[in-house]
Amino acid sequence: MPAGLDRRPGELPGGLPRRLRGQCAHASHGPLRQRGDRDRARGGAAREPRLQVHERRDPHPGRRHGPASVSAPRKTCSIKPARKVRAPSGPVGFGRGASPLCGCLEGSDTLRENFPYFFPYSLISSLIPLFLPLSCIYEKKGGVVEHSVFEDILRRGESTTIEFKRCGSRPERDSLETICSFANRNGGSLFLGVTDSGEIQGIPYQNLLEIERNLINCTCNPDLFNMPPSLEFEQIEYGGQWVLRVWVPPTQGVYRFKGRVYDRLADADIVLKADTQIASLYLRKYSIFTEQHIFPHLRIEDLEPGLIDKCRQIASSRRPGHPWAEMDDMELLRSAQLYTRDIETGAEGLNRAAALLLGRREVVLAACPAYKTDAVFRERQADRYDDRETVRDNLVTAYGTLRDFCAKHLLDPFYLEGDRRVSVRDIVVREMVSNTLIHREFTSPFPAKLIIDESGFRTENASRALFEGRLTLSDFNPMPKNPIIASFFTQIGYAEELGSGLRNLEKYSKALLGADPVLSEGDVFVAQIPRKKGLAEGDRASGALKENTRLAVLALLEERGALSAGDVAAELHITSKTAAKYLKGLASDGLAETDGNVRTRRYFWAG
Repeated sequence: MPAGLDRRPGELPGGLPRRLRGQCAHASHGPLRQRGDRDRARGGAAREPRLQVHERRDPHPGRRHGPASVSAPRKTCSIKPARKVRAPSGPVGFGRGASPLCGCLEGSDTLRENFPYFFPYSLISSLIPLFLPLSCIYEKKGGVVEHSVFEDILRRGESTTIEFKRCGSRPERDSLETICSFANRNGGSLFLGVTDSGEIQGIPYQNLLEIERNLINCTCNPDLFNMPPSLEFEQIEYGGQWVLRVWVPPTQGVYRFKGRVYDRLADADIVLKADTQIASLYLRKYSIFTEQHIFPHLRIEDLEPGLIDKCRQIASSRRPGHPWAEMDDMELLRSAQLYTRDIETGAEGLNRAAALLLGRREVVLAACPAYKTDAVFRERQADRYDDRETVRDNLVTAYGTLRDFCAKHLLDPFYLEGDRRVSVRDIVVREMVSNTLIHREFTSPFPAKLIIDESGFRTENASRALFEGRLTLSDFNPMPKNPIIASFFTQIGYAEELGSGLRNLEKYSKALLGADPVLSEGDVFVAQIPRKKGLAEGDRASGALKENTRLAVLALLEERGALSAGDVAAELHITSKTAAKYLKGLASDGLAETDGNVRTRRYFWAG
């Protein structure tokens, strides 16, 4: 053993030359001193680091240098750690404005790679632990997690954007798989130091920074990730224990971990192996609109005869002076972006949107073989159906077919908006049907559904989601899935501008079925209007609030002057029993007068 090494950990070996002592002075910081103190606290002798002499190639021949560098094994102290991949200075890693010190965290050899040979390496090594907290300030775009929010996350458990992992001194491999799946999906938060059941296990405080370094090194390692995902960290103290939150923001690009593509499905990290799955991932990540695909051999003769003229007439009657009124068929197709030219490849012709909107049935199925919409009505048979219609026609024709199907199986209640009656059924059906036809990923094999049953009215269709979760007006940012199809529907009055559908559903759904709508975004978009449980027959038939129905009866009585319960029931589409109940209420309030017995009773306006 060289002279001077029989000392306690951290003490400078006096037998070594002065310059060599300076090069290993930073051994007194960090794990070396902590481990020696821990061993002595246990009553045992502190384990001495075995310093090893490594010969180095002389970068400057002819100059005088000190002796070879001194280092200790990685398991004993941090004088010479394992090779690390430094985080780039961009937004990846330690965030924008990261200090160069983050790239040379430990080891005199690493310092020599980053600074000139005449720099005081020992001084820099000693100052790194002091300045490191200042040089690694992260930009928390996700915000600081408050304790109430953190408790709610623990209570709700893991989801598409939440994952819990145990963690000791270093993160496990499955943590990197989760980071890859988050980056390929919609981002998410990985909480290290929490069990799968949401129980806080905690991480030793002195290990937090080392775990962050480890994650940065792994994600920036080209042998592990094809490109480094963005990571942002937050240290959370909860109940006297520390939890590390690793936030992975949603970004563009497809990430691979060890050559595998991971995706997030519910609370699991899955490997995508099928070409169709990976292709769908690329479509979602790069915002590729499949409706723009050009079919060079698709001709105008392949479109539904007379359908272009019908759309021209609808647009002109809806808005006098519409530009389509003066255009021929080819000009209209170009104006609606149904006949386009790819400026990258030079291909020109009708695109997939034209085939879907105006094509014959065989053309639609050739462009999108999996396209169809199953309309199902269930009233008495929960396992089967009472009425069903499978729609495979073009979107313009399918809109009318699905709207008629809903009108056949949904009652249209009387509803007053001010002093004007509106059809809440037509408004809600228009929004639900147009949404499932416009905002659909037509290349997906998932069949679209429109279901009316005792639970309510809902639609399901494949989607290219940018995030997952429930849509609300407070945080709703509309994103077009098929902008060409959406624009065409707007021109002919089948839809309005983006975002109006959710507002109309929020406004009129309760009047139709007694409950607010529930819209959930994901790979499958679900729009549902639940049917309120426990409604009386008359209320369910009317579909309006009691006060609104009372006002409707009052307005009808004022208009007619005299009515029977049967007259009110026929006019408002409610039962005679319900009509008689509201008429009796008006009579008791002094707003109506009665005449006749129970069978022939009529009510007169008393105003």
